[in-house]
Amino acid sequence: MDKLFGGKETASLGFGLMRLPEKDGAIDLDRVCDMVDAYMDAGLNYFDTAYVYHGGKSEEAVKEAIVKRYPRELFTVATKLPAWCIHKQEDVDRIFNEQLERCGVDYFDYYLLHSVEDGNNYDTYENFDCFSWGMKMKEEGKIRHFGFSYHGSPDLLRTILEWHPEVEFVQIQLNYADWENPVVRSGELYEILRQKDIPMVIMEPVKGGSLANLMPELEKMLTDERPGCSPASWALRFCASLPGVKMILSGMSTEEQMNDNIGTFRNLEPLSEKEKGIIEEVRKIMMSKPTISCTACKYCVDGCPMSIMIPDIFRTVNTMRLYNDEFRPKTFYQGLIQRYGKASDCVACGQCESVCPQHLPVIKLLEEASELLDGEDSGR
Repeated sequence: MDKLFGGKETASLGFGLMRLPEKDGAIDLDRVCDMVDAYMDAGLNYFDTAYVYHGGKSEEAVKEAIVKRYPRELFTVATKLPAWCIHKQEDVDRIFNEQLERCGVDYFDYYLLHSVEDGNNYDTYENFDCFSWGMKMKEEGKIRHFGFSYHGSPDLLRTILEWHPEVEFVQIQLNYADWENPVVRSGELYEILRQKDIPMVIMEPVKGGSLANLMPELEKMLTDERPGCSPASWALRFCASLPGVKMILSGMSTEEQMNDNIGTFRNLEPLSEKEKGIIEEVRKIMMSKPTISCTACKYCVDGCPMSIMIPDIFRTVNTMRLYNDEFRPKTFYQGLIQRYGKASDCVACGQCESVCPQHLPVIKLLEEASELLDGEDSGR
């Protein structure tokens, strides 16, 4: 298992543990175990978690659903060090040791600096010498492969790769909708990594599920060409068709998603030239619609002082805009605010914007959402 991504030449499916099924506000461990079994039975073994996923419970689920139930040599675990939890040098080792304990392992197969980007996150990793620390952990056998997940600019990526040639792999957000996104800039990041021949792990291949739930006319364009194949399978095949991509993460939260994705990779076919053209047409139509590019990572939710479920509010707004439907989204919203804060409850503290990997102007977007959803209450 020491060989990078098992030495596979083609892309494989990774099980992202950020959006696990829940029951009564907690991870539904029985369902997670069933999904892990289906994933492993398909000959797949890459599990991706992080210190902050599910409030830390995702790493604990690794221990319960995977480590306690399978021999260590049969699976690989990737997790991440969060810059925003590091306030002094001792925090780095403290967090790492806590992760080993949570996951119930003696080493991590893949370890990443989480969400490297221009500004505070990257500065924190440099200030606390985390790149050198990562190599030290590798020398001690506590990390097998060291890399980072990335949400920054192309210029910073070039700088990091020049200063830190020890990095073995990089995880980037990439999907056909974000290929030319001026904020995400997936295409540019991909080309930089290809030029350096650095293996890539892909996150958000289905863009937080939005590419699995297309407008009916866009979905028809795909199903007319490949009947019976889901929109999600097209998004995954887009990423898998790119040279240099070694692992494609999917945050699977249902058995249906798991089965569909396994089916895609069991008989993985690169996109044909005709299919690439169809994808490009779908992308152009999507980009003409005024939607909010939220991937529902929920980093903004944990620290919100008003307990606003921001991704769900943005999903509601997008549904209204894409489907010209107000009744169902507003009904959903009324149920949501029985448990969480309204869009108009935002106090503009900025916590959400400081952690958003998509760099969204969350405060402004919540104001717009409030105008659509809160009616006469929006001014409160």
